[in-house]
Parts: sequence; structure tokens; C-alpha cells
Amino acid sequence: MARRALKLASWTGAALAASGLYLYGNKYLDPNDFGAVRVGRAVATTAVISYDYLTSLRSVPYGSEEYLQLRSKWALTPLWPWPVSLQVHLRSARRLCELCCANRGTFIKVGQHLGALDYLLPEEYTSTLKVLHSQAPRSSMQEVQQVIREDLGKEIHDLFMSFDDTPLGAASLAQVHKAVLRDGRTVAVKVQHPKVQAQSSKDILLMEVLVLAVKQLFPEFEFMWLVDEAKKNLPLELDFLNEGRNAEKVAQMLKHFDFLKVPRIYWELSTKRVLLMEFVDGGQVNDRDYMERNKIDVNEISRHLGKIYSEMIFVNGFVHCDPHPGNVLVRKRPGTGKAEIVLLDHGLYQVLTDEFRLDYCHLWQSLIWTDMEKVKTYSQRLGAGDLYPLFACMLTARSWDSVSRGIGQAPVTATEDAEIRNNAANYLPQISQLLNHVPRQMLLIFKTNDLLRGIEAALGTRASASSFLNMSRCCVRALAAHKKKNTCSFFRRTQISFREAFNLWQINLHELILRVKGLRLASWVLALLCRLLP
Repeated sequence: MARRALKLASWTGAALAASGLYLYGNKYLDPNDFGAVRVGRAVATTAVISYDYLTSLRSVPYGSEEYLQLRSKWALTPLWPWPVSLQVHLRSARRLCELCCANRGTFIKVGQHLGALDYLLPEEYTSTLKVLHSQAPRSSMQEVQQVIREDLGKEIHDLFMSFDDTPLGAASLAQVHKAVLRDGRTVAVKVQHPKVQAQSSKDILLMEVLVLAVKQLFPEFEFMWLVDEAKKNLPLELDFLNEGRNAEKVAQMLKHFDFLKVPRIYWELSTKRVLLMEFVDGGQVNDRDYMERNKIDVNEISRHLGKIYSEMIFVNGFVHCDPHPGNVLVRKRPGTGKAEIVLLDHGLYQVLTDEFRLDYCHLWQSLIWTDMEKVKTYSQRLGAGDLYPLFACMLTARSWDSVSRGIGQAPVTATEDAEIRNNAANYLPQISQLLNHVPRQMLLIFKTNDLLRGIEAALGTRASASSFLNMSRCCVRALAAHKKKNTCSFFRRTQISFREAFNLWQINLHELILRVKGLRLASWVLALLCRLLP
């Protein structure tokens, strides 16, 4: 163990020497921008967390059941000889959160990603790191003016009639201001934090070194997938022109949904670091009070959100992968008064290959209709191997017992939800192994699924049978479209179309039966109450 600790020190020391001075040329310097400070802080936090786990577990045989359970139990230390309410996971999560807040930028982005993996990581981590969505740094007005001047070649007062100094919101990579153009149009101006571009590549290199170093101490620690995802996605998210193109693509792709609004992009005043959009107001999608005040049906919003994402994932294979509540607004559309979902922040999309998308369709069809042999087959085709039961549980956020009985048979209970969250800690080595072996496309799908479940949980609409039926409709349409695309025979295409129509009719009939049962149950309950009440 001492030899491993020595390796950790030598690796991180090399990273410090290589990266120590990379930001001295920046115009907006504060102590947190010095490479030596940022790297030193990351190395120190990693060392402290590693030492905490090592000392808490050193008296227990490595890999034993007691070893796995101890990581989430009450901790005792020589300096604090009575039980404390800070578990090993919780202490480590808080230190990691403090590191992300101090180093900002890429660190906050990665921390937000981890915080979204509700049913994949221990609850101590996800609940602690969730605060990073509301604790992102803000650039000063001087910095905002500098970025606009450098990218658009004009001062703010030359471009805008008014420009709010206080941002509407700040994220890890940028912040958004409300403004009014000279022609009277109200816009949202997204401005990138000026230091993120220079820091991002070095931060990712540092994370890669630290993850490899920690793996030397804890062989079951397989989180290189997280670094790989950051390497691939961060450059795309830092290019706001790419975000604008994504917004226009998804608006065109889902134009048949009259309940979806994607703000228009103003290209004439957009660059890689500045993005001008139509200003659209609304409440966050998890704000039940806002919906009640504005007479917006919570269940309708939940159904609409499910339809949007089922269409993205199963039919189009082009998926908005950051649906946290700040990026999904709801409102009543001006003029019609109908409920509308506003989709923001289009920087991170996952493009699914046809092979992956179709296997994923087959898998969800198998899960919905409880065909366990096909659940195994398609889970293994997606890289789960012998861990396919765990894979199915991670996808559905249900217990294996519920998966085997049918995920649409009964809604998730509080007991089952708590069991799943506890198992995330107990099965962390297997989960990290699985995440390291599934296709890279699956990682952002996991994150998206968990963010959507978080919204459903906040709205109290999680795991309704209708949501699974909507998914099944999209799967049927996607599989039929693929078959028709790959045949030249008119007879065969007609046959596929009839089969598709029959399957959709079956789903509609099943949904009707469920509604009738629900109405009958409601009438029985009402009759019983009438008899019991005087």
C-alpha cells in the first residue's frame, strides 16, 4: 500500500510540474486561476479522500462483504471516537464538491454530471453534488464586456438598447443575460466564462492523471469513462455555434409537437463564445407551485416530456443530454393558453448509431413486455455481459424483482426506491465496471434517464404505465421504419406497415383497458367513501 501511495505522489507531482504555470498570461487573474493552486488543490483533495477510504477500511479484508458495507456505515476515527453523521462517502463527496466549487469550470461540469447519476452512484455523492447546479461561478460585468467586445467587435451599448447586469442564470461554462436589441427584440445573451477555454484541456489532463493514480490504490475504481466523456464532449459544449446548430436541428426534427418550444437563434450576433437567442420566460419543470399558480397540468407536462425524449432516443437517435430543471421550462403559450415545454441549452447532444438505437429499442420493448430472454440478449448486445440484471436495473431504476414481474405492473414504492439507492453503494465496483464496458453512447443516456426521473419524482408522476406505453409506441415506429428502409419490396413494406398499425392498435387498446380499470377503481373508492361517511 505504501508503494501505491508513493506512486500517487509521484504521478500527481509530475502533473503539478507540467501544469503549474499555464494561466499566467490570462487577463483576469485571481489566485484560483494559477495552475499551481488549481493542481495543488486537486492533488490534495484526492489524497485526503484516498487516505480517508484507506484508513476506514484498512482493518477489513479487501473486497469482502464487510468491506463493501463499511463504506456507507457510520464512521469512527481516532480523533473522533464516537459515531458521527458523516459517512465515508459523505465526507468524500463534500470534499469533492468543495474542490469543484473552488476550481470551477470543467470541475463543476464533471461534478454536475456525477450529481445527475442518481441511481448509479451512492446517494451521498449525488445529493451532495446536486448543489453544483446552483453554485456555478459568475463572470464579472467587465469580463462579459470583454468577451462581447473581442467576439462581436462592438461595445455592449452599441449593440443593445438595454443589457441586464445581473445574469438570469450562471452555469459551469457560461452565463445568460437578458437584453433588448436596438430594433426592440428581447433576447437572451449567453456569454462564455473567459477563462474556461484556456483551462479546460489542462483540467481534463489533470483529472485523467488523478483517476489513473486512484486506480492504483483502488483497483475496482474504474472511472476513466468519465474522463473520456469529458474529453469528447467539452470541446463541443464550448462551441456555441455548434449549440445553435443543435437547437435548429431539434426544432425541425420535433416540429410536429405543438407543445414544444425551442428558442430561435440570432446568427448575425452569435460566435463560438457568444450566443443570442429569442428570450422565452417560464417556470422550471420541477416547480409544482408555479404550475398550480398558472393552472398547468403536471401530468400533461410529464407525458409531453416523455414523448419528446422517446422521440429523440428511439426514433431520431439525436438526444438532448442535459435536461436538468434549469434547462427545461414550462409556460402557457401566449395567445392559445396551452401548456408548452421550452427546451434550453443545446450544447450537449448524443448521436446514436442505428445499431445501438435499434438494440436499445428492442431492449426497452423486452423490458416493457417482460420478455426476460430478450432482456438478456439485448442487454448483452449492448455490452452488459453477465451483469445484464444489474444493467436492466440501472436502466429502469427498478429492482430485479420488479423487472422480472414487469415494470409496468406496479409503480415504484418508497421502499423500492430506497433499496435501489442503497444498492448503488453496495454495487459500486460492478457499476463502474459496467460503465467502463458499455458503448460510450450509453453513458449520456444513463445521465439523461436519471435527470428525467428526477423531474418525474419532483412532479410525483414517476413510472406511470402511460409513460412506458408512449416509449413502446416510439419503439414500434422506429423498428418498423428501419425494416421498411431496408426492403425494396412493395408487398413487404405493406406487410410491415400493417404489422406496425396492428402493434400500435394493441398498445392503444392496452392503454384504454388501463384507463377503464382506473375509472372503475375510482368509482369503487368513491362508493365506499359514500357508505362510510354519514
